[in-house]
Parts: sequence; structure tokens; C-alpha cells
Amino acid sequence: MRVPLITAKKSRSEMTHRMPGEVVPRLSTDMLTRLPASVARPGFAPRSLTTGILHLGCGSFHRAHQALATQHAMNETGDQRWGIAAVAMNRPTIVDALRAQDNLYTTLLHEDGQARVEVVGSITETVHAPSDLIGVPSRIADPRVKIVTLTVTASGYCVSPVTGRLEVDCPGIRHDIQHPTRPITPIGMLAQGLELVRRRGSTPPVVISCDNLCANGSTLRRAVIDFALLRDDHLAEWIARNVQFPNSVVDRIVQPTAPTDAAVARNWLGGVEDLAPVSAEPFMTWTIEDFDGERPQWELGGAQFVANVKDYELAKLRLLNGTHMLLAYLGGVAGFSTIAGATANPGLAALARQFMLDEQGPTLALPGPELRRTVDDLMRRFRNPAIAQDMTRVGRNGSDKMIPRVVDALRDNIEAGRPTPGATMLIAAWIQWFTASHAPGAVMELIDPREESLTALVDPDPHRCAQAFLQREDIFGTLPQRERVQREVGDALAELTRDGVETAIRRRLASNREGNAA
Repeated sequence: MRVPLITAKKSRSEMTHRMPGEVVPRLSTDMLTRLPASVARPGFAPRSLTTGILHLGCGSFHRAHQALATQHAMNETGDQRWGIAAVAMNRPTIVDALRAQDNLYTTLLHEDGQARVEVVGSITETVHAPSDLIGVPSRIADPRVKIVTLTVTASGYCVSPVTGRLEVDCPGIRHDIQHPTRPITPIGMLAQGLELVRRRGSTPPVVISCDNLCANGSTLRRAVIDFALLRDDHLAEWIARNVQFPNSVVDRIVQPTAPTDAAVARNWLGGVEDLAPVSAEPFMTWTIEDFDGERPQWELGGAQFVANVKDYELAKLRLLNGTHMLLAYLGGVAGFSTIAGATANPGLAALARQFMLDEQGPTLALPGPELRRTVDDLMRRFRNPAIAQDMTRVGRNGSDKMIPRVVDALRDNIEAGRPTPGATMLIAAWIQWFTASHAPGAVMELIDPREESLTALVDPDPHRCAQAFLQREDIFGTLPQRERVQREVGDALAELTRDGVETAIRRRLASNREGNAA
């Protein structure tokens, strides 16, 4: 039986405050029946689940997305074989918190001053990979595990953003090659786990990437096979023949856990303490390429299965993720600390809309009315003040994200003869962060895997600086009309430095209006 989400009507500011010495009951399976009626909960007994899914990357996104969708699927079908063993790859903090409360936690879906509150019980076990005595490869090879999912961010794949192939010089990959039975990277864990499956003659699990990568399943498959080739040609051939890596596209804006979330959750739970709540927006999609084998009926939990995810993937990467980068870098330079704050600025909001409609949108296979509806929905989601997307989190690792989210569309537009003022401004703002992030009062910390080498390229002359950055083919690939792009990025960088964000944006908006009028 499906347990519906109930829309409650308390604001986030209505929190229950603890008195000194007060004993607060903690969330647990025994507490489920004592929660307020306004709180949705599992439609099954969490302790009755068996583990059929292993997930690498037990972060907030997974818990607000795949784990919640899995709960809804089990609520609908009563099929209790799809409990999740969730693996934290590095820090044990979330593992300790979840273990202390029977692996239960609360999702808080915020919008328009309201919240939809649900306790999630689909996680059967939490694992800290570095201290796990069983070992992640052995868990992957467990015959009960039919599916392995991943949310480890793009950097966790150790893949070149230009070639799409495994970077064998990545320190983690070097470690896993030397110590194959004690891997520390997701790629090494998968390769060793699949090797155990091969030795036993078992059926391998289906491996589903849920990270924001172009062709994420195909990219993961190539990386795992590349790694296996370094060890054993026969293993690589077996993986290529027998293991499915369907592509998927995920979408939900999830807020990093904030200190206030525990107090908000405690208020909704009637005074019960939750050490691991997660806040997100109500919007959610999960598009998965169809595959053979057993699986939860995720379509009953909001997912859809399709023959090819390419169009969905491009729309997500270019419209949502690319525009996120525009708002993060330009908004950060302008002093806004969150995406919602930046989108509340009329100039930034107008530029973001123009960027989606005039630059990113024309490169997609979306009819005009659908594109406009999608843009309207995204602008509403960006403005949601209850989801505090800080600029550091959105803007980190920009050098890894530039090609799929910005440069591929830029290339398409140049080849089609369309102007690209938003893309060149975005790139200029990203370059400016290599100096602006060190200024007093900066709202975004610079986090990038190529930070050291890129910082060395910073030049007081904006055009020399733009040229040095854009010559990095590991970040921008081979650009058509490179000199023109370098000039336009240099001009934008000079404008930002000389006149500031607001003036630079006004000029581009005015230029666009004049162009449309002509």
C-alpha cells in the first residue's frame, strides 16, 4: 500500500527548542508508530527488508533521490527485496549518524513555505568503505545484490573530460592497480567486485551511474574496462560481454545538510531527534535506459525507463547544470552567496533566461513550447529560497564540468552561426574566480582539481589571461574559431574587472534586445 506524502503547513522557522537537560527521543524503528500523522513513513517494516542494491556514495543526494524513489516503489508493490546497503566512500560521519537510528532519516521537501515530510527506511545497512571488514568488492559480488548504483561526483570516476578514458595517473587508480584487493576508488571497487563474480560464475549486478556525466553509464563502463585491461585482458573481455551499465539522468536540487535541519526535522517529528535529515525541492526526475534483469518498479516511485537517455541528458546538463554555472560564477563575483539570491537579482535572472532560451536551448531537440515551459520551471526552482545552494558547492570543479555543460553547446552555436554572449561571460567569470576567490569577503571558495596549474595562468592583461586558459584542451577541447572565442572571453573578462557584473549584464541584455528588434 502506498503511503502518501502529506503537505504540512508549518514554516521552517517554527522549530522546537531543547531545554537544558531535556532528553529527546531519537528516530528509530520503534518510534515510527509514535510520529505525527502528518509525517509519511515506510509502508513496510524496515527490518524485514533484504538487501538487493548496493550504493556507492551515501550523500544527501542519494538519500533524497534514489533511496526515496526505492521506498516509494516498495510501498506500491510490497516487494521487500530492494533494501539498500549505502557506502560512504570517505568520512564516517553519515554512517555513524544513520547507524544510531536504525538507518532511518527524514526527507524535508520545501517549497512556498510548506514542507512534505517523510521518514525513509529503504536503507538496510550503512558502510564506511575504509574501515569495512567485509570489503566493498565482496559486497558487490554478493549474489543477493542485483543492482549497484553510484553518486560519487564526476571526479570519482578518474576520467579525462576530453577523452572520456580512465586517467591512469590518478593517485587513487595507481593505488588500486598496485593493491587490487584493497581498492579505494569506485572504479577499482567495481573491477574487483566483478572479478569475484566472474570467478564464482555468478550473474553480475547491473551497474547504474547516477552522476552528472555525459553518457554516465557508458563512461563508467569504459573506465572499468580500461582499469580491468591494466590487470587482466580476460576480465576486461568478460565485463564487456556480461555487465550492463545503463545510462541514466537524475534531477533534484538537494541542499547540503545545514545545522538547522535537525531542529526543523525535530519539530515535524513531534520532538523526535533525527541526526541525518536531508532537505530538497519537491521536483524529481530519474530517467534510466531500459535493461535486462530484476529491479524495483522505480517507475512507481517517479522514474521512467526509456530506450535512449541522450536527449534528456543534454537538456539536463545544458539547461540546468550549465545555467547553474552561469549563476554561480557571475553571482559569486557579484557577491551573492546562494543560487536563490543570485536568481532574485533581475539582471542575473534575465541573463540566465536569455542563456537558456537563446544559447543552450537551440542546441537541444526540444520544441519551442516545451523549451519555454522547461525554462519557466527551472527559473522557479532556482528561486526557491528554502533550498540554499551555496556558490562553492555549485561552482566547484569547474574545469571538469566545462565541456559537457558549456563548451559543447558553445561549439554547436558557433558552427550554426549563433552568438554566444552568455557562454563567453560565464567562462570569463569562471576565470575571474581564480583571483576573486582570494579577495576579502569572497562568497565562493575555489575548489578545482587543476587549481594549481590554472592559478599560474592568471595574467593582469585580460586578453592574455583568456588566451592562456582557453588553450587548455583538457578543459575546453578543440574550439572552433578559437581566436574569436579568446577575444570575446577577454573582452568579457575586461568588462567584469573594469565595470562589474551588473553593468556587464545590462550591456548584454540591451544588445540582445537590439538584435531581436532588428
